[in-house]
Amino acid sequence: MPHIGRWDITQKGYEKKRGKLLAPYIPQIQGKTIVGHSCAKLLLQPNADGPAVFLVCGPGLCAGVDPSLQRDHRIQVSAQAPLPGNKNPKSRATNARDERFRSDLHTEAVQAALAKYKERKMPMPSKRRSVLVQSSVEACTPPDTSSASEDEGSLRRQGRLTTATAPFPGLAHPGAEHWFNRVIQGSSSTTSSSASSTSSHPGGRGANSNTTGNTSTIPANNTALTANNTTNNTAVTSNNTSVTANHSSGGVPVNSRVSSKIQQLLNTLKRPKRPPLREFFLDDFEELLDVQQPDPHQPKPEGQQMGPLEGEPLEGGGGHRPPSLLAALQRWGTTQPKSPCLTALDNSGKAVYTLTYGKTWTLLDPTGPYWTLLDHTNSPTVALVFPNSDPVMFMVAFYGCLLAQLVPVPIEVPLTRKDAGSQQVGFLLGSCGVTLALTTDACQKGLPKSQTGEVAAFKGWPRLLWFVTDSKHVVKPPKDWYPPIQEASNYIAYIEYKTSKEGSTMGITVTHAAMLAHCQSLTQACGYAEAETITNVLDFKREAGLWHGVLTSVMNRMHVISIPYSLMKVNPLSWIQKVHTYKARVAVVKSRDMHWSLLAQRDQRDLSLSSLRMLIVADGANPWSISSCDAFLNVFQARGLRPEVICPCASSSEAMTVAIRRPPESGVPPPGKAVLSMGGLSHSVIRVDTEEKLSVLTVQDVGQVMPAALVCVVRVEGTPYLCHTDEVGEICVSSASTGTAYYGLPGRTKNVFETIPVKLSGIPVSDRPFTRTSLLGFVGPDSLVFVVGKMDGLMVVSGRRHNADDVVATALAVEPMKFVYRGRIAVFSVAVLHDERIVVVAEQRPDASEEDSFQWMSRVLQAIDSIHQVGVYCLALVPANTLPKAPLGGIHISETKQRFLEGCLHPCNVLMCPHTCVTNLPKPRQKQAEVGPASMIVGNLVAGKRIAQACGRDLSQLEDNDQARKFLYMQDVLQWRAQATPDHPLFLVLNAKGAVVNSASCLQLHKRAERVAVALTEKGRLNAGDHVALVYPPGIDLIATFYGCLYAGCVPVTVRPPHPQNLATTLPTVKMIVEVSKSVCILTTQAIMKLLKSKEAAAAVDVKSWPMVLDTDDLPRKRTPQLYKPPTPEMLAYLDFSVSTTGILAGVKMSHAATSALCRSIKLQCELYPSRQIAICLDPYCGLGFALWCLCSVYSGHQSILVPPLELETNASLWLSAVSQYKVRVTFCSYSVMEMCTKGLGSQTEALRLRNVNLSCVRTCMVVAEERPRISLTQTFSKIFKDLGLSTRAVSTTFGCRVNVAVCLQGTAGPDPTTVYVDMRALRHDRVRLVERGSPHSLPLMESGKILPGVKVIVANTETKGPLGDSHLGEIWVSSPHNATGYYTVYGEEALHTDHFNTRLCFGDTVTNWARTGYLGFLRRTELTDASGERHDALYVVGSLDETLELRGMRYHPIDIETSVIRAHKSIAECAVFTWTNLLVVVVELEGSEQEALDLVALVTNVVLEEHYLIVGVVVVVDPGVIPINSRGEKQRMHLRDGFLADQLDPIYVAYNM
Repeated sequence: MPHIGRWDITQKGYEKKRGKLLAPYIPQIQGKTIVGHSCAKLLLQPNADGPAVFLVCGPGLCAGVDPSLQRDHRIQVSAQAPLPGNKNPKSRATNARDERFRSDLHTEAVQAALAKYKERKMPMPSKRRSVLVQSSVEACTPPDTSSASEDEGSLRRQGRLTTATAPFPGLAHPGAEHWFNRVIQGSSSTTSSSASSTSSHPGGRGANSNTTGNTSTIPANNTALTANNTTNNTAVTSNNTSVTANHSSGGVPVNSRVSSKIQQLLNTLKRPKRPPLREFFLDDFEELLDVQQPDPHQPKPEGQQMGPLEGEPLEGGGGHRPPSLLAALQRWGTTQPKSPCLTALDNSGKAVYTLTYGKTWTLLDPTGPYWTLLDHTNSPTVALVFPNSDPVMFMVAFYGCLLAQLVPVPIEVPLTRKDAGSQQVGFLLGSCGVTLALTTDACQKGLPKSQTGEVAAFKGWPRLLWFVTDSKHVVKPPKDWYPPIQEASNYIAYIEYKTSKEGSTMGITVTHAAMLAHCQSLTQACGYAEAETITNVLDFKREAGLWHGVLTSVMNRMHVISIPYSLMKVNPLSWIQKVHTYKARVAVVKSRDMHWSLLAQRDQRDLSLSSLRMLIVADGANPWSISSCDAFLNVFQARGLRPEVICPCASSSEAMTVAIRRPPESGVPPPGKAVLSMGGLSHSVIRVDTEEKLSVLTVQDVGQVMPAALVCVVRVEGTPYLCHTDEVGEICVSSASTGTAYYGLPGRTKNVFETIPVKLSGIPVSDRPFTRTSLLGFVGPDSLVFVVGKMDGLMVVSGRRHNADDVVATALAVEPMKFVYRGRIAVFSVAVLHDERIVVVAEQRPDASEEDSFQWMSRVLQAIDSIHQVGVYCLALVPANTLPKAPLGGIHISETKQRFLEGCLHPCNVLMCPHTCVTNLPKPRQKQAEVGPASMIVGNLVAGKRIAQACGRDLSQLEDNDQARKFLYMQDVLQWRAQATPDHPLFLVLNAKGAVVNSASCLQLHKRAERVAVALTEKGRLNAGDHVALVYPPGIDLIATFYGCLYAGCVPVTVRPPHPQNLATTLPTVKMIVEVSKSVCILTTQAIMKLLKSKEAAAAVDVKSWPMVLDTDDLPRKRTPQLYKPPTPEMLAYLDFSVSTTGILAGVKMSHAATSALCRSIKLQCELYPSRQIAICLDPYCGLGFALWCLCSVYSGHQSILVPPLELETNASLWLSAVSQYKVRVTFCSYSVMEMCTKGLGSQTEALRLRNVNLSCVRTCMVVAEERPRISLTQTFSKIFKDLGLSTRAVSTTFGCRVNVAVCLQGTAGPDPTTVYVDMRALRHDRVRLVERGSPHSLPLMESGKILPGVKVIVANTETKGPLGDSHLGEIWVSSPHNATGYYTVYGEEALHTDHFNTRLCFGDTVTNWARTGYLGFLRRTELTDASGERHDALYVVGSLDETLELRGMRYHPIDIETSVIRAHKSIAECAVFTWTNLLVVVVELEGSEQEALDLVALVTNVVLEEHYLIVGVVVVVDPGVIPINSRGEKQRMHLRDGFLADQLDPIYVAYNM
């Protein structure tokens, strides 16, 4: 059997050739040869036209290969970066902004990490040009106009982990002090080098340190859980193996078809009476994912258990403390009306409006808008939608709602209908019952409008009434107005929104009492005094901006200067200028604001910060904020900034302010710093690094606990046990000034706001409930609080914890640093295969080249691997300005993650590294020593299992008054019919319009066949036994010439004609069949004859080597004198050629006896008689399609309505209309026809009904196939056309193969086809395990129709050739009178395949001759009864042996992997998989924009890992229609593989996974 694929060499030859080619390139490291990881593959793809491509896979990016990036190369890259011009100061500031990520120390650390590698090439993914140039619409936006140019997410610390000064020499105490390196700020550390950076030593990981794979652990409770689950699963599944238990798919014993509902009910009620006996031999497929054992050397906490930490008591404050915030506002509004409350600035920095306390109080007039709100809403909650540039109206609206006893819910202004996270905000508003939204006139005008001019409905939002609250409508209140001011109560004051790690938005409720208590504790902690001026740069709608700038300020009659975000973008120095102008005592900023001002300060000489007594750094809890603080102090100390003024604080939406560094006058201990080992932190353990290590983290304290608060640190997972003193955990707070609940989420509220920390003994720490802050940290010496990360950024990979911010900082320090557009990087983790995997997404500069991006990506992977000892699973680069933005700058992380998982991120470059990261795959299967066949049979007998053997009805007992049985030869049957019923119509051929274009009665067909026979003998001078190729389109000519050949004694070979538009690929197959079949003559039409000899054909094949070609269009009307009589029925009747899906062209020999036996079996199974009509929409060139088209009508006398499948391309409804028009009871089609109808007519059933298409006449619709039934396609087809009357029970499948073209065929009698569910994992181990529908890893298998009369089937072990038991997977063997008699090939390989047609069992029934089908399957005896009253044996086909993929010691069926891949993304139209040098290659057809091509890479890799435990080596994205499909609708995977190797696919993108 010749193989159509090219270049195939044996594995041994390949290895030898590869070794030779690679020998010169394999580097020697310190005299030792590299030893790769087990999955490391170094591949060289030979390519005549281009350079060789190396593909390197292995842990740590490339275990064993030495990929280092040389220093001189790096310097060269950065030297090429354009220098900013000096003339334009604005452009200088803009360009310099990117320097904020630079810290020489951190860069050195990353360079030291990379210095372990030498420069080396990674396989560049290949990309089509059109994908290369795609970029975002706004990619060319000038940098300073981006609405999210700088962001908390991007402002990672300049260098993240600083070189630590050595600890005090005298500290040898083993207590907590030992772990910290205390630096008193201001004493001698004026250097900015403490810019929390990574220091390094060139050795990288120590010699003993394990790679990621070995050190990773899974927490103990998880391990236990996994173990338990596994045990249960084992128990359940072993029960399911019982065959007596009839799972959902068996049935009740019935003689006729019964209601499927009743059948289902009875099956549900049935239960096995006792558990079955265990299998005789061992199950070897309990696939447990490799749970990594904890590293015995990993650090463990050694300190004592910590106790709760209490803040100083809250001072009473005597009688001047207000009973509520409204009381304070009333007091100041009436006693100090001229006192300034709030100053708003415009985008030029000018003060546009100063609100006094008197004016604020006036605006809350009872006749004003806030009391009238009560007339507009029944809900107590109101949304406040105010822009960041209008603090005045927000403040008035906020207090107005409090006074009117409404609950304000401040949210961001939605700019478009599809803002990132906007839908979640809508859900929050809906759940809070908000129906009214307050906004300003200007803001309302700027909102997106519908066509009617109203504010558009935003996706996911409730219907809102928009209410404008501008001051011009306000009248002055009467003098004696005293509104009812109540004391602070436990009623809800306001709801603050918070976005969780998963992207859901929750509302945190804050009561009036908590709001007041928080203001009091902030006043005490910050030492706020009356009439102080405070500059607020933060968002005044939530968190610290709201707490300091709107609430506490009013309590203390402070003057707030509010700096809008838009002004900060234009002038980053504005806040410092306002501190200078207003002599502000306090400023509330984030570390990014300090960064920005550092870069713009050069031009400003006369600024002074000496008035500041407190610079509150609101995000001081972020590990990288220390670099901003130190660098800012370093520059501005000369401008009057005192070191002790910088006060970092830690806060969260749930707990509000947790800790803050006190101002210097409060007499607290000096600030502290800790230089911590990142390796220790990844195990939640605090270890101080005394030397310059590669991976350390320097953090600053966030001061002391808030007054009257109780703080403790608990373990993150499981029971909230108190941590040890040297252990990192989640900080919890118990205080009167925290949030109280998540609105409407009682379950989450209990977990977060009502935590009860317990000691190791199990005794609660306190009777007060604690609130989890979602901050990760510990308490250091002098009761200072340290924060090392947040729960939102926590990524637990293989049991070790990593912080997203730390990974961002490392990526930003990789040169060239300016590669990342404005430092916009998102880092998050996704769960794949029971572990978290790290994903890094960065925006690349618009001018970055393909080579630059790939170089940068490979360096980032190496840097993160070296510094964090963790692999990156996916690194994606997107065009500039395309990542979703958070409201005030920054990247919306959860939205980015959502887009990544949904496949709508549209990256322009992707690098996946599953080989490096995925270390928990199940161990490869080790094949057991083979169990002998005798032991297996004994095992089956012990278990009470019968041998898997079944047969169709016995032909000898079937007496039917069939006249055709008298004739042994088909040509005799035709002659007899021409005499007996000359005018009986046998065939009708329809065209695309449904009109009959050709027909043939018995006599007409006989006459045409005679003319062909004359032409062959007289014109062609052929002898009996000569082979003749019939190259015809589907129609009567093909049938007539077939019988003409039989009449002349020639052997016909039907061949599909070449496609005129695609000669280059279709003509060589025609040529090959003609040559291989040794045809001496070609019969065809005049048109095809011209095509075979045309110039176009000459380009594809040698047209001079065609045998004699005769056209049969105009044959003379001569009667043939004598028809040929074969001497024996075993003589060859015809040759059946077909290209298998594995690319093998195989022709089988069909004898006269087998041909008539085949027709008789089909006649009996389908009850075919002359009065019947059947419709056939199949290709008539091979297999059962040929038999139904050309043979069966002549044998049985029924009328065949022939629908050429090609006509459906112009009229998809042709076949179904014909079935309806002729009221056909039995019809046959192929999967490709069924798919065409499903896709093309799915939405047109109503139109078809109007055209009177009615399918209720169809009793059986059979899909002719040589594969596993495509259950989803048949079910979809049944559902769609149910509306046209198609019975759900009508659709079934057939099964045939090369050795026997019709093994199973549903027919018209007998029970419905059954469906069982098997465990897909068991199938990989060649086992069948029956499971319930819907259970994990379940795969539905539909019975392939009923076994034909006269056919015997047995399931045998592929290796031992012994019979198998019921429900055991093995090769299907078949014995029947219509088996083919052997392969017909030109290369004399029959000897190799003689056992395919003539093989015997090694024990048991050793007499019967069987033919091996080459298909895996199993037999299962059901509870149903067939027509003869016997219990019905169902045959389930699993797949072709030739197509299976042997990977990791297991057997995979391509269709299973492909089914998973097609589900991964809506744009995947088709998919095919094959292996290439032990790598799994997945080819997907993209139906959609080329922008989506790279989205598919990660999704395909994820789904194959999750569902099949396989790592995809190469993902190839191609255009629709590239995957070759044969006439039966089967994928030609080997053709595709050859095309891939020969680089003929013209792919959109090829991704090589590392």
